[in-house]
Amino acid sequence: MNRTPTSILMVEDEALLLLCVASELRDAGFRVIEAANADQAVKVLETERSIDILFTDVDMPGSMDGVRLSAFVAQRWPPIKIIVTSGKQIARTGVLPAKALFIPKPYEFATLQANICADTG
Repeated sequence: MNRTPTSILMVEDEALLLLCVASELRDAGFRVIEAANADQAVKVLETERSIDILFTDVDMPGSMDGVRLSAFVAQRWPPIKIIVTSGKQIARTGVLPAKALFIPKPYEFATLQANICADTG
C-alpha cells in the first residue's frame, strides 16, 4: 500500500543541526521542509497545505521564538502535530500548547522518530 510520507516542517537556526537532522529524517522516509526561523516557517505553512508536524527549536532570531510559533500554529492550524526542542530552556507546564511535545537537546534520533511516529504511523 502506498502511503504519502509524513511531512515535517523543521525550524532550526543552527544550520549544521538543521542539515543533519533533516537528512536523517529524510533517510527514515519522511518528507522534510526546512526553515531557519519562525518567519520562514509561517510562510511555508501559508502555502504548503500538507504539513503534518512542526518540529521547532525554541531559541531563534526573528519576530517570534519557537514557543510563540508553536502557539500560533496550534491556534491557526490545529491538526498539525507540534514537537518543540531546546537545549537551553525546559518547557514548563502551560508554556507550550496543550498538545505540544517537548524533547530536550541533545536528543537521540530514535527518540525524535518515536515521537514523530507516535500518532502519525
